[in-house]
Amino acid sequence: MPKSPSLFDFHLLLLFTIFSLAAADAIAAARPITQQFKEAPQFYNSEICPKIVGEDDESDNGTSIFLCSDQSVHVAMTLDSAYIRGSMAAVLSILQHSSCPQNIVFHFVASATANASFLRATISSSFPYLNFQIYSFDDSSVSRLISTSIRSALDCPLNYARSYLADLLPSCVRRIVYLDSDLVLVDDIAKLAATQLGDNSVLAAPEHCNANFTSYFTLTFWSSATLSLTFANRKPCYFNTGVMVIDLDRWRRGDYTKKIEEWMEIQKRTRIYELGSLPPFLLVFAGSIVAVDHRWNQHGLGGDNFKGLCRDLHPGPVSLLHWSGKGKPWVRLDGNRPCPLDALWAPYDLLQMPFALDS
Repeated sequence: MPKSPSLFDFHLLLLFTIFSLAAADAIAAARPITQQFKEAPQFYNSEICPKIVGEDDESDNGTSIFLCSDQSVHVAMTLDSAYIRGSMAAVLSILQHSSCPQNIVFHFVASATANASFLRATISSSFPYLNFQIYSFDDSSVSRLISTSIRSALDCPLNYARSYLADLLPSCVRRIVYLDSDLVLVDDIAKLAATQLGDNSVLAAPEHCNANFTSYFTLTFWSSATLSLTFANRKPCYFNTGVMVIDLDRWRRGDYTKKIEEWMEIQKRTRIYELGSLPPFLLVFAGSIVAVDHRWNQHGLGGDNFKGLCRDLHPGPVSLLHWSGKGKPWVRLDGNRPCPLDALWAPYDLLQMPFALDS
């Protein structure tokens, strides 16, 4: 007769099972988890769109004339693995609502430590006909200047890349629309890109003059006679830096990157604000920008920087929905706790399904 298993045998079986499960978990953890996205439809220009002259040619330095054309709509965005799902949705929304989608050039800025090949392949697989370039941003160029803020996500060096666009993009690119990755457009981006900047303004953005502007800076700032004079002879208003039209030529001539860095250096010595990359922009530009209609940045849909609670749209028409704040629509949808307005983001989500790559 077969021998009945002893208590010792059961202990051995239990230990073997525990070690097997632990090994399986370790193997699973070693496999890089990535995301797979569906291919988007191809979008075509309408008959009214201007033809980009010489779009198949190259300039003397190897840069495509299409990339440098003033008739192109130039869009700049940051790109990383954490927010790529939002970036893909944003690109789809831009193309879908554009009357001249083939005339749009995307300028993606990625961290120098990111896997550029993976990012390029991901974009190309979903948008095979997209006109785009990826630029490498050296995190160390700004890391030394970053101070901790009220939300750790705001301290990512890539959040500060918008201050370096004039240096990163080719000098032939003279005007761009900068967009965050947590937004979608429901209108033609060419309308926003055509914003007139007047004779002197460097950038345009929706202003919110009813916001408490003083709250964006510390008591240390306002109690300093020297620092508080920054806004003398200006009528500063809050504006969200997630949607901006920027004249890169004027930025370069005015050396505005250096001006922003100077404020960040002051912040390192004396804490004058709590948010990340926004206050330096306000210090340099608030009160001297061209105001854009609020429809182009219905922001704050991600709630505040602490809880990310649901919010409603601001009154008025909508051309762009922006989930600025802690709550991101893809995170809330995946967690089965979406806010009502997240349903407006969902149709642009290209995520197919997560899968594991064998190591």
